[in-house]
Amino acid sequence: MTTADTAPPAAPTGPEPLPFEELRVPVPGGDLAVLRWPAAAPGAPTVLALHGITANGLSWGPVARHLAGRATLVAPDLRGRAGSAGLPGPYGIAAHADDTAVLADALGLRTPVLAGHSMGAFTAALAAVRHPGRFGRVLLVDGGIGFPAPTHLSPDELMTAVIGPAMDRLSTTFRDRAAYRSFWQVHPAFAGGWTPEVEAYIQRDLVGEEPEMRSSCRLDAVRTDGVGLFDREVLAAVRQLPSPTTLLWAERGLMDEPQGLYDEERLAVAEGTRITPLRAPGTNHYTVLTGESGAATVASLLLEAADGG
Repeated sequence: MTTADTAPPAAPTGPEPLPFEELRVPVPGGDLAVLRWPAAAPGAPTVLALHGITANGLSWGPVARHLAGRATLVAPDLRGRAGSAGLPGPYGIAAHADDTAVLADALGLRTPVLAGHSMGAFTAALAAVRHPGRFGRVLLVDGGIGFPAPTHLSPDELMTAVIGPAMDRLSTTFRDRAAYRSFWQVHPAFAGGWTPEVEAYIQRDLVGEEPEMRSSCRLDAVRTDGVGLFDREVLAAVRQLPSPTTLLWAERGLMDEPQGLYDEERLAVAEGTRITPLRAPGTNHYTVLTGESGAATVASLLLEAADGG
């Protein structure tokens, strides 16, 4: 385990995080922490939004702001992360998909729009397939369509290949919150894009006491979920989606590299499915959700999905 020292942090600039409610919803093994941004008026649609493999529900904060009260946004901390870190296994994409259905039932959500980013997109697709009729339209954000697993890699090597430096973060301790901020601010994906909303989302992940703070993500959950992305049932879900679905894909990758997770050639596998790919220009894997243009596009697509496409 390594320790990250404090470095002088840069002040975030941009919109302040939108206030939210935090709920506790019973699921098998304990309670799921759930964030909710209520709509401004009764009768507005509801969106149920799922985060990425080492993220938390607050990653959807910028989208909630762009919804501007036109829909209620519900975003859980998935099992093994942030406010739900204490939930035990079993982990895996199927477990998260079933938790999503339990959450929808517990909150009385009637066919909410279902959205997911990265791992959350795979979870959303599988939830829609495993629980037909339970959800409305689906929006996948830079995830959901998979690739065959490299069979020569160990589970940890596979995870490093999939999520890069995020795996290192899970075994690093940080002296304080400023050190955690500095760790993230040098990430190429957030260059020029560090905002108060990103700050709040990142800091929600940090737990423990100074000088030994750490990520809330349980390593066993991340390992299980990451390997599960290559599960046959998970990979097949996008071909079984019950309704027309949009996949918003980022132009650039996890480290802001020119090659993103998807491109036109990789998305050729979506031909013959109910998925319509849509490119998000000028975004990377993170800013397609947390950046201004990305969050605005996601919010617009969610409202379109709520209107039936």
